[in-house]
Amino acid sequence: MQSGGAERVAALLCNRWAEQGHKVTLIVTFSMRGECFYPLHQAVKLEYLTDRSGGTGKNAIKAIRRFLSLRRIIITTCPDVVISFLSQVNVATLLAVLGLRIPVVVSERIYPPAMPLAWHWDWLRKITYPSARKVVMQTEQGLEWLYQTCPKANGKIIANPVFYPLPANGQQIESETLPDPIRYRLLAVGRLEPQKQFADLILAFSQLELIFPHWDLTILGEGSERTHLEFLIAETGLMDRVLLPGCVGNIADWYNRSDLYVMSSNFEGFPNVILEAMSYGLPVVSFDCKTGPRDIIRHNIDGLLVPPETGVEGLAKSLKKLMADDILRAQMGRHATSVKERFAITRIGALWDEILGI
Repeated sequence: MQSGGAERVAALLCNRWAEQGHKVTLIVTFSMRGECFYPLHQAVKLEYLTDRSGGTGKNAIKAIRRFLSLRRIIITTCPDVVISFLSQVNVATLLAVLGLRIPVVVSERIYPPAMPLAWHWDWLRKITYPSARKVVMQTEQGLEWLYQTCPKANGKIIANPVFYPLPANGQQIESETLPDPIRYRLLAVGRLEPQKQFADLILAFSQLELIFPHWDLTILGEGSERTHLEFLIAETGLMDRVLLPGCVGNIADWYNRSDLYVMSSNFEGFPNVILEAMSYGLPVVSFDCKTGPRDIIRHNIDGLLVPPETGVEGLAKSLKKLMADDILRAQMGRHATSVKERFAITRIGALWDEILGI
């Protein structure tokens, strides 16, 4: 339950169902414990599978222990329905309920072809998904993949809900101090990992830094590519213009103090950060990657979709268009806030309620 998109959606849905008076148990199946980044309703019972299985690690014996512990928790809880997120957890959950006559709803949280599973997990997914009451995909492209891969599966599209306003939690860094508040800010948020292509974003910004001397780029997040990105920032001479503050718990302050949001990922599922940025009135420039951005951004209305094949140059060109035009940015920003209605938790939650029969 760290600061990822699937975790945020799980917390939002659990809180909603608890507020409706349902008994909700949230089981964290990660092989280690960690802490819960997102606030949970006091009625949500939080269980860590590793506490039941008696240890951490990823060898075969411990994996079997975790699987048996998951089955025991389900038997003991005796739920009306089980909901599972993420491919491997979905497969394990469907196997864990065999013979129990408990309906299971599983959900893919990324576009599956972008992150292929090992052959045995892929085979298990194909044979277990047809037994799920529903397989929730986040986009039309995801649903097409499901029916091509598992024709007998019962799929449904449910997008992610937007949460507004965002609460502050965890480490807080004042956005007013980084950088000078009188300057314009281009903002990106995400794990510092290859998927997010922040190196390409920095290179795109380096093509614009002389044209727009009053703009700075801030990338919020942590990950394995920090050292590489810091070297690239130094190599391009952007030490005073590109900032990597790390993870922040007061991200709403950063949205409020930014002027334009950018996503440079080469694949996604249904990116919550785009929803969040738009809910705070930020227009978005994003690669039209598989999948998610095109399901949220209305091209030339509340943002710009960049063909992925245009690469760094295409991203720089679209950024330039909005960085140069205060009026167009403001107009798109006003349209962007419609995500608060389009993806409201009441609307998205009702779709979940429908498939759960509650």
